[in-house]
Amino acid sequence: MFCRVFWTVSALVYGSLVGCELGAPPATPKPRTLGASVAESRRAFPVVELLGQFDPAAHPDFVQIAAPFAGKPRMYLRREAAEAFARMAEAAQRDGVALRVLSATRTFAHQKAIWERKWRQRATAMPDPVARARSILEYSSMPGVSRHHWGTDVDLNALENSDFEPGGRHEKVYRWLQQHAHQFGFCQPYTSARATGYREEKWHWSYRPLSGPMLRQYAAQMSDSSLTGFLGAETAVPLQVVKHYALGVDTSCQ
Repeated sequence: MFCRVFWTVSALVYGSLVGCELGAPPATPKPRTLGASVAESRRAFPVVELLGQFDPAAHPDFVQIAAPFAGKPRMYLRREAAEAFARMAEAAQRDGVALRVLSATRTFAHQKAIWERKWRQRATAMPDPVARARSILEYSSMPGVSRHHWGTDVDLNALENSDFEPGGRHEKVYRWLQQHAHQFGFCQPYTSARATGYREEKWHWSYRPLSGPMLRQYAAQMSDSSLTGFLGAETAVPLQVVKHYALGVDTSCQ
C-alpha cells in the first residue's frame, strides 16, 4: 500500500502539500468550504501577533505568496487567507481580471519605519504632534494598529483610489471585487460609508473569517495607552486610535 499525493491549484501556487489517498488514484479535490475552521475562529491569538511583533517568515501558520499573484517576493499571509486569495485570484483570472498583491503582512518594525519616516517628514510643517499624527492617519496606521500585522489583509494592484474609479486603469478590478470578493471571504474594510477612521482605500481587502475574530480580540485586549515604542505614540490617547481607527471599519468586515 502506498500514498499518492495530490495538490490543489492553490497548493501549486503556494507549494503546500494538502493531502493524500491510499491506493486509489488522485481524485479531483473538492473546493474548500468558505471561512476559517471553527477551531481557527475560536483561537486566541497572542498579543504579539495582533501587534505584528513576530517574523512571518519563521511562523508556522504563514506561507509565502508566490507568482503569478505576488507583485514582489517575500510577502506572507496566514495559510488559510493565502489559499482563499489564490482561489479568488484564479476566479478573477478566468474572468479576465488580474489581481496582484502589492503588500501583505507587515511587522511592527516595518510599520514603524513607514510611520516614523512620515512623522519626521512632517515635523516642520506640523509641529503640533496631534495634528501631525491625524494627518498621517489619513492613510497610514500607527505601529501596532495596522491590520496588515495580522496576515489577513492585502493591498491589490495600485495605491490610489482614482485607479479603481470609473475611467481608471483598475476600474474593472474594483467592480469585480465588489461583485465577487465576498464569495471568497474578502471584504473592503475602509469604505466611504464609515464615520471615523482612515480615508477610503479601494485597494485594501481583508479575509474576514480570520480578521473578524482578530478584530474582536484586538478590541478586547488593546487600549490606546498600550501603543508604545514609536515616535508620536503619545498621540494615540487623545486621538482614540483604537476606537476610531482600529475599529473604524466597514460593517462587512466586523
